Amino acid sequence: MPISFSVAAEVPSDAAVLAVAVFSDRETVDGAPVELNMGFLEARSFAGKVGETLPVMADDGTTVLAVGMGSASDVDLDRIRRAASAAVKAASGATTLALALLDAAAGTVDVEEAAQALAEGVVLGSYQFSAYKSDAKPCSVESVVVLGGGPEADVQAGLDRGAAIGRAVCLARDLVNTPARDMTPRVLEEVARAVADEHGLELTVWDEVRLAEERMGGLLGVAAGSEEPPRLLQLTYDPPGATATVVIVGKGITFDSGGLSLKTGEGMMTMKCDMGGAAAVLAAMSVVPVLSPGVKVVALAACTENMPSGTATRPGDVLTIRNGKTVEVLNTDAEGRLVLADALSIAAEMQPDAIIDLATLTGACIVALGRDIAGIMGNDDVLLDQVRAASERAGEELWPLPLPSRYRKHIDSEVADLKNMGAAGQAGTLAAGLFLQEFVDGVPWAHLDIAGPAFASEVDGYVPKGGTGFGVRTLVELISGYSDSVPTA
Repeated sequence: MPISFSVAAEVPSDAAVLAVAVFSDRETVDGAPVELNMGFLEARSFAGKVGETLPVMADDGTTVLAVGMGSASDVDLDRIRRAASAAVKAASGATTLALALLDAAAGTVDVEEAAQALAEGVVLGSYQFSAYKSDAKPCSVESVVVLGGGPEADVQAGLDRGAAIGRAVCLARDLVNTPARDMTPRVLEEVARAVADEHGLELTVWDEVRLAEERMGGLLGVAAGSEEPPRLLQLTYDPPGATATVVIVGKGITFDSGGLSLKTGEGMMTMKCDMGGAAAVLAAMSVVPVLSPGVKVVALAACTENMPSGTATRPGDVLTIRNGKTVEVLNTDAEGRLVLADALSIAAEMQPDAIIDLATLTGACIVALGRDIAGIMGNDDVLLDQVRAASERAGEELWPLPLPSRYRKHIDSEVADLKNMGAAGQAGTLAAGLFLQEFVDGVPWAHLDIAGPAFASEVDGYVPKGGTGFGVRTLVELISGYSDSVPTA
């Protein structure tokens, strides 16, 4: 059951744990029913670092949980997320948790945004993927009562929004974490159908027959080696009076063996995550109708496996993409750009105001930016600025990378319009971005290479090991505040 959120003026009698904010640079702690000060806490090796926790027993039997917030002058939305995540993890044995954390943000961030971040932190911090465990011990917190922070209506609105977004991120995490045998393109189709049915969205499914009729040569070429049929999934949210149209596109390689350009055994171990982009766009669509933005949103998820077999695409084969351009496939492990080429061509045909794609696309992006930061590139500075601003609000870090025209020659082919790989050892992420740019037909477009942050090798605050759901919160923030006009100073 999802965690419920409510607002109260006092600690409820059934709350076994009360979490209070502690600053590293203040001597006293406000709002605690026991005497807490930094001397007392430091004697117990607690310094008030962000996300640090220490339980203290009150006289009435309530556990007071000191939650570190770092310096009082540096409180921001992500610190609130991390503090709330730490609190719910430390209180995972309780059923009702009271949080007195929002007052720590007073005067520094908007109260509704702070409440949203708090709820996101709780939901994301309580996440566990235990579907395949026989001895699962899920977080037992069922309800969270939030104290203080500001006007009750504003706090509750923020909590409701944050809880909905957090649940969407958890959906994306579940999709990525599910083993590839159980998360095929046809299973993703059922997920999309469930999302559409629950939220009143329009669903269009392009099966292998229609994909052939629609000239989707990239997606079919990648799918050629698999016994699992491919799918292009289209979900549409179209509110009355929509002021703009945004298309979000996700790479959905449900397992990537590398095809005939076979990966190493170690390289395949986490390749169930290669559908992280599709997971993000489907999950984002599960919350868009709840937030009711005045923007038409179309999600496209290009889904297939990339497998080796006697029918697989061979290095040297030429594929024809939806928009008519031909691609020489020199490395079948550079398959993501092939399925995205078809999906981006469809997106461009819709003549939207913006296209945003997300893909676990290149290992080169991990080399450049590490595991925590995604690369962003595109053809429109206004859109790129909007996406980056949304990512900052969401707490998902993006770093801009260029698309230099002089590197376009890296993807020139001797036998086709393009080849699917760049110059050996050079600018692999940029070559992939330049390749994708060939299929957006000049529509404002942003590409997010999420190869690093889509799958985590260790726990970091509210980010679990495994699928992270990266990109969902950025998409939701962008769509919620999207404008197709140039901002003025």
